[in-house]
Amino acid sequence: MSIGPDVHIANSTRLAASADINPRYVILISAAAALGGLLFGYDWVVIGGAKPFYEAFFRLHSEQQIGWANSCALIGALVGSILSGGLSDRFGRKKLLISSALLFALSSLLTGLSQSFSAFITWRIVGGVAIGMASNVSPTYIAEVSPAVWRGRLVALNQLTIVIGILMAQIVNWAIARQVPAGQTAEQVYLSWNGQFAWRWMFIAVAVPSLIFLIGSLGVPESPRWLVMRRRQSRALATLARIGGQQYAESCIAEIETAMAAEAAHNVQRSELLSRPMLRILAIGIFLAVLQQWSGINVMFNYAEEVYRNAGYGISDVLFNIVFTGAISVVFTVVALGFVDRVGRRPLMLFGCASIGLSHLLIGFVYRAQVRGWPVLLLTLCAIACYSMSLAPVTWVLISEIFPNRIRGAAVSIAVSALWLASFILTFTFPAILGAIGSAGAFWLYSAICFCGFAFIWRRVPETKGRTLEQIEQQLGA
Repeated sequence: MSIGPDVHIANSTRLAASADINPRYVILISAAAALGGLLFGYDWVVIGGAKPFYEAFFRLHSEQQIGWANSCALIGALVGSILSGGLSDRFGRKKLLISSALLFALSSLLTGLSQSFSAFITWRIVGGVAIGMASNVSPTYIAEVSPAVWRGRLVALNQLTIVIGILMAQIVNWAIARQVPAGQTAEQVYLSWNGQFAWRWMFIAVAVPSLIFLIGSLGVPESPRWLVMRRRQSRALATLARIGGQQYAESCIAEIETAMAAEAAHNVQRSELLSRPMLRILAIGIFLAVLQQWSGINVMFNYAEEVYRNAGYGISDVLFNIVFTGAISVVFTVVALGFVDRVGRRPLMLFGCASIGLSHLLIGFVYRAQVRGWPVLLLTLCAIACYSMSLAPVTWVLISEIFPNRIRGAAVSIAVSALWLASFILTFTFPAILGAIGSAGAFWLYSAICFCGFAFIWRRVPETKGRTLEQIEQQLGA
């Protein structure tokens, strides 16, 4: 008599729930890996607060120069995410975490010391490579060391560190920048302390958490799933036993080996990415990655100056408002940690698409009616709150979950590369979109994308809550 997949799932879930999980150890190694997310968030958003000052220093005027300065790091992120897939499968997750920490420290120092626009661009791209590597490897590592019943919360922890990094950057920017009198010209900003020094310290400050991330990465164990794929069962068993006890470790090893044997029996190789079942799963991952970016929230971080200046705020008020956006992100990401394993991935994603789409729709009407001040701030905070408890954390959870073990590194790399390409397109084109269709048109465009995302998730994205990575592989491959 055969046993149905639901019985296997129930048995594995009960085992995971009853295992002697060591929460302190699991949280500690997950938090160390998630520091990559903190640096990702800081380095990605620091540009928004530094923008009016480095633009004055380098005398940037054209839409192309401004768009390139704001988005060039995303080209590096694309390169980093492409490279990290194959490198993490070959050398392991831990070495990639260490490499990204070193790149964060180096690029932040040299960006802040740049004397020419070309040097600034070069080191921003290098920092982007670190962002791409961390955005790929950190959630993958956390997913591979997490017990199934905790995985959603622990992978979402990576998103929490991202928004903490964002808030850190916003607070540091606000604290470093001196008060900017209303009506200052670009030349006056250039000659000020802000124009000469403030933006440099905004970038250099990221070197401190980079060193903490480096120390943390040196102390974590290698991913047990990667070790099993490399036939290093004894090391994998030791790590898993420390996570959940000997019985839990032996069960996990057996399940990973069973999944690997099934893949080998079907000649699963990288070329399987081009097979119809894998292309279907890959398409889901790519769509979710692109949707997270094209939902339009990130223009509120990278182009906060334009968004709030068009709403009638001055530079100093803009920097203060940006701190509000970061605080809202942190609060509602914490809310997401409590819901992602309780409510599930799919309901949160549907809620996010609908609520962000509605918020953008209303922002567009507010701009069209030429309303200024607090209504724009309130609606942008509402959109950011909804994003922070849905698309922001849950997309990373799903991308880290849905791909088979043997090709997870390459498949996650492709999905994350699509995310960074989409982010570059979003960031680079925003000044042109703003010039072509105005603030109202831009937010209506992002609203339409969110509603299309709702329809796709409703039809195509399954629930993965409470299932092991091997069970999700079986479910999606069926």
